[in-house]
Amino acid sequence: MTIRNVCDLKGVGLKRGQQLGRLGIETTEDLILYFPRKYQDRRTVTPLDRLETGNKALVKARVLAVDKSGLYGKWGKKRLKLTVTDDTGLLEIVFFNGQYIAKNIHADEEYYFYGEISTFGSSLQMVHPEFTKEDIIGILPIYPLTAGLSQAFMRNIVKEALAVSLPLDDYMPKEVIRESGLVSLDEAVKNIHFPEDEKDIEKATKRLIYDEMYILQLGLSMMKSRSGGTGVMMTANADPYIESLEFPFTGAQKRVWKEISEDMDSARHMNRLLQGDVGSGKTVIAETAMFKAVKSGYQAVLMAPTEILAAQHHQGIEKKFRKFGINTVLLGGRLSAAERADTLENIRTGEARCIIGTHAVLQPSVEYENVGLVITDEQHRFGVDQRVQLFAKGNNPDILTMTATPIPRTLAVVYFGDMDVSELDEMPPGRQKILTKAVTEKSRSQVYRFVEEEIAKGRQIYVVCPLIEGSDEIPVRSAQEVYDELSGRLPAVGLLHGAMNGEEKSEVMSAFAANEIKVLVSTVVIEVGINVPNATVMVVENAERFGLAQLHQLRGRVGRGREQSYCLLILGSTGEIAVERARTMVESTDGFYIAERDLALRGPGEIFGNRQHGLPDLRLADISKNIDLVKPIQKQIASGYVNEELLRRVKKLFGENGELKL
Repeated sequence: MTIRNVCDLKGVGLKRGQQLGRLGIETTEDLILYFPRKYQDRRTVTPLDRLETGNKALVKARVLAVDKSGLYGKWGKKRLKLTVTDDTGLLEIVFFNGQYIAKNIHADEEYYFYGEISTFGSSLQMVHPEFTKEDIIGILPIYPLTAGLSQAFMRNIVKEALAVSLPLDDYMPKEVIRESGLVSLDEAVKNIHFPEDEKDIEKATKRLIYDEMYILQLGLSMMKSRSGGTGVMMTANADPYIESLEFPFTGAQKRVWKEISEDMDSARHMNRLLQGDVGSGKTVIAETAMFKAVKSGYQAVLMAPTEILAAQHHQGIEKKFRKFGINTVLLGGRLSAAERADTLENIRTGEARCIIGTHAVLQPSVEYENVGLVITDEQHRFGVDQRVQLFAKGNNPDILTMTATPIPRTLAVVYFGDMDVSELDEMPPGRQKILTKAVTEKSRSQVYRFVEEEIAKGRQIYVVCPLIEGSDEIPVRSAQEVYDELSGRLPAVGLLHGAMNGEEKSEVMSAFAANEIKVLVSTVVIEVGINVPNATVMVVENAERFGLAQLHQLRGRVGRGREQSYCLLILGSTGEIAVERARTMVESTDGFYIAERDLALRGPGEIFGNRQHGLPDLRLADISKNIDLVKPIQKQIASGYVNEELLRRVKKLFGENGELKL
C-alpha cells in the first residue's frame, strides 16, 4: 500500500485536512483504519403507508409542495416544510431554520429521506432527515465526526482512500490467518466500511480485532523480553525470618513466596506483580524478599506513595530486622539537613542495607552501593519514569511491584503483559468480615447514633467525602461541610484532605493514630496506606460517586484490629448503577470479585482511564470482551509468527520508545 497525505484525496484540501487532523487522520492509512462506530440499515425502502411513529426509516418520495413561509421561535426563524408522496401516502419533511436547504430540493423531483418518524397533529413527520437524490440503499457506515465534517463527506473520502490503497499488503502471517479462520486484510477493511450484510461486518470485525489484539500482545511480549535478561542472583535462605514471624504463612503466601524466591534465586531478572486484598499479607512477603536480598549481600529498596505509608513500613520493618542485625533507614522529606546527610552517606557506603522512602529514593543525590531488589508499593501511584529511575540506580535489580487494588483477572494478563503476576487470594485465619450496609439520606440520624455508640466504646471513625468543599455544580456533601456539622455533635473531630501539605497531613494522621482524634473526616487521601487498628467504622458519603474498587479500598481502612468493624455507605442517588454497586459491596468482601463487577459495570476505560491504565488506544478490540484471544495469540507469537510490518505497527501503537505510558 502506498501511504499518501489525506489532503491529496479528491475533495479534501487544506481546510478539510485540518478538520480530519483533529480526528487523528493525516494519511490514507489513518483514514481506512478510521472505523465506523455504528451502521444504519438502509437496505429497505418503507412505503409511506407503513411508517410507524418512533422508528427510523428510509423512504423514497416525490416532493409535492415546498413551503418556505412558516415562522417559529422567539426570533421568528423560518421553517422549511416539504410535503412528499410515494403514491401510498403523504409525509411532512421539516427543516427548522432550513432555508439554505431549499436551494437543494425542488418540487416534482424524487429524493431518498432517512430519519425518525414522529407525529404533529394528525400528520406524520420526519424532522431534519438526511436526504439525497443518489441511490443510498444499503448498510451505511456512521463515523465519529468533528465540527465541519459530514457523514456523506466521510463516506466519499473513505471510498477514495480505498480506491488508491487497495490491494493492501497483508502483514498478518499466513499461518495465523489459516489457524484463526480470518479473512484477508483487503476484505476486512473494505467490508468494515461498506458491508453488504451483517456477515460481512462480523467477519471484518473478527479479523480487525484479532489484528489489534495480536499487535498489542506482540508489543507486551517484546517489553517483557526486554525487561528480562540477566539479573542478580540472591540465593540466601529466608527461612530464619519466616520462622521468626508471629503467624505462619497462609497457603497463598507459601505459593507466592515460592514464586518470588525462585525468581530471586535464578539469574533471570525478576519483574513480578504481587496483588492481593487489604490484609492478605503482601507486606510480610515484601519483608521476606528484602531479608533474602540483604542476606545475599545486596541492598533492598521499598518505595511507598506517601510519607505516612513509608513511615509505617519503616516502623514495622526496622523493629523486625533489628534483631537480625539489618540496618534499616527511612528516607523522607521530614529529615533535618544533618539527618539526611547522615542517611545518604550510610546508603552510599552500604551500611544501610534496607532503604524505605517515598519518591525521595529516586533523587540524584541518593547513591546506592549495590541495589539488588526494588519494591514499589501501590504500583498505580507511580509512573514508568519513576520506576525506570529507580531501576537505573542498581545493576539490573529484581523488581517486585505490589498493589492492594486488585486488577480483574480478565485484565491482568493484558494490563500486566510485561510482568509475571502473583495473587494472594486467601485471607489469614481469624480476620473478621467487615459488615457492610447501604442506606439513603433518610437514615442519616441512625448512622450518627451508631457512630456515637462506637465512640462510647472507645472506637474511632472514618467519614469519607468525595469533595473537599461544596460545589454548586456537583450536589454532594463536602468534607468541610461534614466536618462543620459533626464538630458540633461528636467529640474530637479532625479534617484531612489533599490540599493540606505533607506536614499537616502527618500531624492529623499521627493524632488519629494516637486516638486523640476520634472522628476523621477525609477525602480519598486515606484510601491507601493508613493503618489504625482501633478504627472500626467507615462511613462513605455520596457512595454513588465512587467506583467499586475505590469503595473496597476505603472499606479496607477498617477491620484491622480485633473488634467487629463496619462500613456504612450513604447513597445520595438511587440510580440503577449506584444501587448495583452498593449491592455488590454489601454481598461481597472479595476484592477480586468486586474488581470483576467493577469491570462489568464500568468497563476498562472508566476503571483505568485510557491514559492512566497504560494500554494504547484500541479501535475495535475490547480487552475485557476479547480476553479469550490472548492465549492463542501468545502461542502464535511464541511460534515466531512475526514480521517487519507487524513490528512497525507495534511501534506505531506503543509510541517511538516502545514503552507503555503507565
